[in-house]
Amino acid sequence: MPRIGVMFDRDLSPEDLPTFAAAVEEAGADDLWVVEDLGWAGSISAAALALAATSRIRVGIGIAPAPLRSPALLAMELAMLARVHPGRLVAGLGHGVAEWMRQLGVEPTSKLAMLEETILAVRGLLRGEMVTLDGREVHIDGVRLVHPPAVLPPIVTGVVRPRSLELSGRVADGTIIAEGNGPAEIEAALGHIRRGGAGDEHELIVFAYLHVNDDPADAAKVTGAMVEGQAGWLGVPPSEVFSLIGPVAEVPGKVQSLADAGTGTVVLRPLGPDPIPQVRAALAALGR
Repeated sequence: MPRIGVMFDRDLSPEDLPTFAAAVEEAGADDLWVVEDLGWAGSISAAALALAATSRIRVGIGIAPAPLRSPALLAMELAMLARVHPGRLVAGLGHGVAEWMRQLGVEPTSKLAMLEETILAVRGLLRGEMVTLDGREVHIDGVRLVHPPAVLPPIVTGVVRPRSLELSGRVADGTIIAEGNGPAEIEAALGHIRRGGAGDEHELIVFAYLHVNDDPADAAKVTGAMVEGQAGWLGVPPSEVFSLIGPVAEVPGKVQSLADAGTGTVVLRPLGPDPIPQVRAALAALGR
C-alpha cells in the first residue's frame, strides 16, 4: 500500500488549517499537502502552520510556481522549515498557471528552463553550496545559505506534459500527478519520467478526489461540478476522470490500482462541506 496523504483544499478557511492538520495526523495519514493558487493562500506559510500543528506527518507543498519565487528566497524559506522540522517537508514546484503568471508579469520566456534552473539553484543552496548560475531564466552570483538544513527536503515537480515529465525525471526527486489521472495515465507519465533518467527512488505522488457516498445521485450533486471542470482540463469525458468518489468499500481497491501503476503516495482531496469524516472513513477502510 502506498503512502496516504490528505490535501487541505484551497477553499477551506485558512484559520482551520491547524485543526485540520492535527485531525489528519490523528486519523493515521502519512502526509498533509497544502496548495498555492493565485488569490488563495501562500504555501510556505501554510506549510509552516501545518508543521507546527503536527509532530509526525510529512507536509508537502503542492505546488509553488517557480516564476513567482526567487530561488534564493525560496531556499531560505525551505531551509528554515526543514531545520525546525527535519525530514517532514516536501517542496513542490511547478511552471505556474500561464494566465496567472501573465497577470503578475512574471511569465518566463522558457518555462522549462525556469523550472529546471530553479530546482538546480534551490537544491544547491539547500546543500550549503555557494551557488552561481547564469542561466536562461535564473541568475544568481555567489550566494550561500548561512543556515542550510541537515536533512534536505525532497524537491518534486507538479507537471503535465511529456517534456516537463522528462525534466522532472532528470532533476527532481519526485513528480506530482494531478487529480483525475488513473492507472493508465500514471503508467504513461512514468514512462516519460523514466526517459528523463529517474530511478526507482523517484517518488510518484498522485492527487485523487475523495467523496465517500453510497448514493451516486447525491455524490454527483456534491462533486459533479469539480469533476466536470477537471474533465475539461484533462480533455476527457467526466466518466473517464479517475476518482475515489463512491462507496467507501471501493477505496482500497482503487488506491491499490494506483500503487500497482507505480504510485508511491496517494493524496486524498476530500470534496464536500465536511471533509474530516470523509478522510477518517477512507483511512479506516485503508487500515489506518
